[in-house]
Amino acid sequence: MQAKIAIIEDDKEISRILAEILQKNGYETMQAYDGKQAMTLFDENEFDLILMDLMLPFISGEQLILGLRQKKQTPVIVISAKSMMETKLEVLRLGADDYIIKPFDINEVIVRVEVVLRRSAIPKDNGMIELNGLMLFLNENRASYNDVNIPLTAKEFMLLSLFMKHPKKTYTKAELYENVWNDVYYYEDNTINVHVSNLRQKLKKASGLDFIETVWGIGYRLRED
Repeated sequence: MQAKIAIIEDDKEISRILAEILQKNGYETMQAYDGKQAMTLFDENEFDLILMDLMLPFISGEQLILGLRQKKQTPVIVISAKSMMETKLEVLRLGADDYIIKPFDINEVIVRVEVVLRRSAIPKDNGMIELNGLMLFLNENRASYNDVNIPLTAKEFMLLSLFMKHPKKTYTKAELYENVWNDVYYYEDNTINVHVSNLRQKLKKASGLDFIETVWGIGYRLRED
């Protein structure tokens, strides 16, 4: 089955280029050119992935991601001319799964799309894992605490899955990046910190408990208690 991708981009030429190259690679696409059109598109359709600019008319990309994450966990790749690290980190905190800076290489876009789609797919593992009231439903890509669902992004779910499958293991940032992002961890940045922080906050909000702890100088692991 073709993956269905939404392209949210106000520059119609860039939108056309993205749509053409994605279609040539076997994806189905739908397009919106401003924030209002995007909201309608999200309400009326289910997508496997969203490519989104930030600087959109009427409703910004940041606002769209925030609103989307209150309803759905569809993976989002931001493609933006905003190159400041603070912007990138804020967008990741809001729930984006990846960030590509314009001008972009179209081959890089395709690779990022393939990686996000592959890593956000439902795991082959069946069943569920339970820890102190925290439930991870592997075949549904869903987590809950005391039967109350916890809204997680694809990356957050994958991080939690790693931690809960191996509760005694301390993961380095490189191990987390290579397992979740399916890429080599070349240098220190805040991507892992941001996603783990988001996951930790969501778990604490739902449960009142700190499920994840930082092992200084090494990485992260589940708390033993």
